[in-house]
Amino acid sequence: MVASIPINASWPARTVPGVSELIAGDARHLLLRGNCLRLMAAMPPEFVDCVVTSPPYWKMREYDVNGAEAAEMIGGENSPDEYVQNLAAVFDQCRRLLSERGSLWLNLGDKYMGKNLMGMPWRVALEMQKRGWILRNAVIWDQMKGTQSVKDRMRDCYEHVFHFVKSRRYHFAADEILIPPKAAPTTVNGKAVSATGVCGVRYRRQIESSDALSDGEKRAALSALDGAIRQMRDGEIVDFRMTIRGRQRTYHSDSRKISGRAKELADKGFFIMKIGSRGFLPTDIWRIVPEDKFREDGHYAVFPEDLLQRPLKATCPKGGVVLDPFSGTGSAVAAALSLGRRGVGIELSAVYHKTAQKRLRRLSALF
Repeated sequence: MVASIPINASWPARTVPGVSELIAGDARHLLLRGNCLRLMAAMPPEFVDCVVTSPPYWKMREYDVNGAEAAEMIGGENSPDEYVQNLAAVFDQCRRLLSERGSLWLNLGDKYMGKNLMGMPWRVALEMQKRGWILRNAVIWDQMKGTQSVKDRMRDCYEHVFHFVKSRRYHFAADEILIPPKAAPTTVNGKAVSATGVCGVRYRRQIESSDALSDGEKRAALSALDGAIRQMRDGEIVDFRMTIRGRQRTYHSDSRKISGRAKELADKGFFIMKIGSRGFLPTDIWRIVPEDKFREDGHYAVFPEDLLQRPLKATCPKGGVVLDPFSGTGSAVAAALSLGRRGVGIELSAVYHKTAQKRLRRLSALF
């Protein structure tokens, strides 16, 4: 049985050794061994820019800890509710340490009990929302392979990666994670043609023949269309889609109360979606095989390095501090250093902590 581990007011209020040096920039990373709640409770507020973590999943694995540490380890609780409350308490401390413009990325897998899928990731996410977190994305990590032994249900091959923030105004460097367009616009018979073959001729005919647009709306639509074609010819965008009243439907809803695009279509008679030449943002489905390059240990749930790239580039400024309260063999801290950030890792297991130290020594020698 794993007992609940709330913050204890009697714990000493002291500065954890090494944190001051990290904040001052005199150190690039810090690896700590022990109970993450106790250690975080002794750290100063709002010095972390981004939290990226994958805590132990409920009733999924036995981690390499000794008997005394096992009593403090999250993941072996008797009930889902106890597990959720223990994790939420850890993330309460993460929220205290996180800057106002900071983000928390949480990777969590699910669990079947008695053939019943428990929905553990969403139980945790909903509890975090109750405690004040803002959920910005529920990313599906498609691992591109699944368990093979199951016989009476579909094979599972994905996990959740939740993106939480403290406030509505948070750091998000979209340009850092743009996906380059597959092809640049070309010119055919003197007309600019997009990467997917759009040149605007069909849209022009639909506007000119429309019975749903007024003369003024037609002029405005044709002017906007010409502008998009000009941007494509000049290389500012690589593709676009136009929605015209009476010709195409809005993407989500026709209700102006629900969809901003529906309101735009009703008010103006058209709208245009453009893809910039620098690229476009990734979707909320990430296809990444769950292997890691650094495997000299017995850890069975290591962060793939590719999974860490987008969260760190987008939501941790260069030179910023990344925290992983369940750091395992140090993948998040290693990724932070590789991307020009600083990192703090906390790990309960002495075995994994030692492996992380070895890993970070090797990595630090490269800089």
